[in-house]
Amino acid sequence: MPEITIFHNPRCGTSRNVLALIRHAGLEPTVVEYLTHPPQRDAIAALARAAGVPLRALLREKEAAFTELGLADPALSDDALLDAIERHPVLLNRPIVVTPLGTALCRPSEAVLELLPVGPLPPFTKSDGETVLDHGRRRGA
Repeated sequence: MPEITIFHNPRCGTSRNVLALIRHAGLEPTVVEYLTHPPQRDAIAALARAAGVPLRALLREKEAAFTELGLADPALSDDALLDAIERHPVLLNRPIVVTPLGTALCRPSEAVLELLPVGPLPPFTKSDGETVLDHGRRRGA
């Protein structure tokens, strides 16, 4: 079975839908509840590199700490951003999924489909009643 990891917040609807989609594919991921088990700063930086995005792209701008800490300032270094995430793990956006096909912040939840090394999947109904159709497009395919 392929190794899949999800950095998950069980209180987040998108994160719950992504986890359910992975399981809908017949896969059981390693679930990292990053608010209770925050990843180390090197791991966070590695996730951004693997996803091919700047570290700033993994920040959750809607969190109060984002504004309070002045994280919108584009002059802040990655070290400063990592310091903030280390002190306030809620600043890490979710869900981040790692599979053999790649790493991505899966927002919207159906973005996880291109990372799943199986498929196409039968239709899936998200918690809000929206149906997700898998067109079989995968990274590297």
